[in-house]
Amino acid sequence: MLFYSTVVIFSLLIGSFLNVVIHRTPIMLKRDAKNDCAEFLSEHYPESLNKAGTSTDETEKYNLIVPRSACPKCGHMITALENIPIISYLFLRGKCRECGTPISIRYPFVEALSAILVLVVAMKFGVSYEMLFGALFTWTLISLTFIDIDTQYLPDQLTLPILWLGILLSLDNMYVDTQSSIIGAVAGYMVLWTVYQVFKLVTKKEGMGFGDFKLLAMIGAWCGWQVLPAVIIISSVIGSIAGILMIITKYHEKGKPIPFGPYLAGAGWIVFIWGQEINSFYLNLMA
Repeated sequence: MLFYSTVVIFSLLIGSFLNVVIHRTPIMLKRDAKNDCAEFLSEHYPESLNKAGTSTDETEKYNLIVPRSACPKCGHMITALENIPIISYLFLRGKCRECGTPISIRYPFVEALSAILVLVVAMKFGVSYEMLFGALFTWTLISLTFIDIDTQYLPDQLTLPILWLGILLSLDNMYVDTQSSIIGAVAGYMVLWTVYQVFKLVTKKEGMGFGDFKLLAMIGAWCGWQVLPAVIIISSVIGSIAGILMIITKYHEKGKPIPFGPYLAGAGWIVFIWGQEINSFYLNLMA
């Protein structure tokens, strides 16, 4: 019981940090892109910067640690007591202490989601390295899900390191053997890449982004190629239902792209936990 309690408390704290990752990672990437463009222009086309009279260089330090979190409206710095997962939100009644600006319910939701999902991971793997790395995999999927919802972007800075880590862990057969992991990574990427190319050839439109390919490759590296059909089926069904419901309820405008990453991430976590059971159930139905 102590183990599970510790997992929940620690995961709530990590969930609070995930909110920072979700919010700041896209901003950091945009700043880096602007700096890269400014550096390129200064080296090759310095006259363009002189005519503009300014540079896109971002000099203020900005990362996952600095600056401190603050209210976007009044600038009130969030104190440690105001940053206690879920409890602070309830105590403050979902509002900034200084100006009363509503705080998004998503912050405590991400914290609770982190605790619940990692608790499931802990119940499956117990006290083990599998549990620790499984928690890392889960936190990454949560971060990618909400970043994709906000920006329709799945950062390589999150996806690729976890993909390589999955292959590395397979050397010890932690979740799957190395052959299944490598084939899973390659097949995961190539399946969606092929769908993308065919869809683009037929419709002259891009149906999904390259980040989706890498996300499925990451899932394949951790879970093996055997579960990829289940991931694709689960994510496609849930994504289709959710998309139709959003259009019907006018939550989402018809014709506007719907991010596929959240459905891939959700299906990937499901097969990470219950992949063998799902495959066994499917094989029994086919027998």
